[in-house]
Amino acid sequence: MGQEVSSAAFSREERLSYREKVHQDLDVFERMLAERSWDFTRPQMGLEIELNLVDENFRPAMVNDRVLESISGSDFQTEVAKFNIEMNVPPRPMAGDQAHRLERYLRQSLQMAGDAARRHGAQVTAVGIVPTLEPELFDSDWLSLGVRYLALNDAILRERGEGLELDIEGPTGERVSSYFETIGPLAGCTSVQLHQQVTPQDFPTYWNAASAISAVQLAVGANSPYLFGRRLWAETRVPLFSQMVDTRSVELKAQGVRPRAYFGDNWITSIFDLFEENVRCFPALLPEMTDEDPVAVLKEGGAPALGELKLHNGTVYRWNRPIYDNAQGTPHLRVENRVLPAGPTVVDMVANACFYYGLLEKMTSSGRPIWTKMPFSDARDNFDEAAMHGIEAVLSWPTLGKVAVTELVAEHLLPLADEGLSMLGLRREVRAYYLDVIEQRCRRQTNGASWQVAATERFEASGMSRPDALAAMFAGYVDNMDQNIPVHDWELPEATAEAAPASESAAMAGAGAVLTG
Repeated sequence: MGQEVSSAAFSREERLSYREKVHQDLDVFERMLAERSWDFTRPQMGLEIELNLVDENFRPAMVNDRVLESISGSDFQTEVAKFNIEMNVPPRPMAGDQAHRLERYLRQSLQMAGDAARRHGAQVTAVGIVPTLEPELFDSDWLSLGVRYLALNDAILRERGEGLELDIEGPTGERVSSYFETIGPLAGCTSVQLHQQVTPQDFPTYWNAASAISAVQLAVGANSPYLFGRRLWAETRVPLFSQMVDTRSVELKAQGVRPRAYFGDNWITSIFDLFEENVRCFPALLPEMTDEDPVAVLKEGGAPALGELKLHNGTVYRWNRPIYDNAQGTPHLRVENRVLPAGPTVVDMVANACFYYGLLEKMTSSGRPIWTKMPFSDARDNFDEAAMHGIEAVLSWPTLGKVAVTELVAEHLLPLADEGLSMLGLRREVRAYYLDVIEQRCRRQTNGASWQVAATERFEASGMSRPDALAAMFAGYVDNMDQNIPVHDWELPEATAEAAPASESAAMAGAGAVLTG
């Protein structure tokens, strides 16, 4: 959830000073866009993966501090709850056989994390929302160690002026309607964040393209259909995250004030548009001050850290977020794509990344830009449709009108993604391997969300209760995940006349004993 802070409480004077400093940072950033050279040699891609720890019963295991102490290296860190960890992957070009190398790197890293977790009675899972998550978990000591998590929790509740209401209804009528006095359920959301380094001149082109294709990514990659025992959206992560960071009162919502988890309102012409909107429209949640004088640093020829502007940007949760950073004194910009859930497997996550980077490259380098043919409202509506219906979504697309996402991807977008990956330098056999994973999901109309629903319904049909069915389903999910079988090849459990006891069901599913063609 961003960088560490030193305090969870801030005075009025500190808030006023922070506001002034953020405006100063924004002015310096504008000057840098016009005057400075920026680091960019070749396209660099990076990613972050948020993960969950579960116990032997496939329920959240609150042991991230002990697991992280047992992991060597610095790729892993805490996330908001004690059952979350995050993995940061060093940037790399998407060329040659780098996608295969990325898959090997991820599998080795997750194996190392899994070995560490097992020493503490846990295992590492990659899933958008843990299907066995229950609201009672957040009545206990759930918050990760670290001031920033407490500060964020307190800041969101303070801005809201009351507790947080969660109200999500799925397409079948199942619903979660609850009230929480902490942001705890936010920890249920685990995602994959894809980064693309760009120049200031190219940033709006890439951000617009990423926004246009976000719905397609989400539809084919959805993996979060259950929350608190209820079947909700195919990607329930989207409304869950949006509602749990929403600092607006009912009155402010009625006035049209922007939410902090935000798709956007318009196509942009400059990265400055996004940072300026952040400063103008969103109050600071974590007004932590630095000692930097950005004007002096810039005058001396340096690259200011712009710490206040960066921290503020980190508390505005755009689904495609602008990133300013500098490495060893050289500034750079990135588009951070935040729409995808974690999982189901490493091969699925690498395939999702290849599809995104290939499509993004093609749509930013040739032909008439898609955003000149698509109203922004269509991109936003497509995003909501994809989050709700996943692989069964029907999207609005230029020249095609309303089209099933499976047809759109398989017949129209995969060839573009292949061309884009070729332009980036990814070898033919490598891009064919990963794009075939996406194609097979479309041909079989199967992704993580649809498999979870189908498997759970099979267990329920055999007589299991919903909680037992979810535990059994998740056990089978984890087994397939560990084997790195792409989700379109996952088998479904066989429905039997009588339900096994919950513990036996989970054990059988975990061992694959009840799986059949």
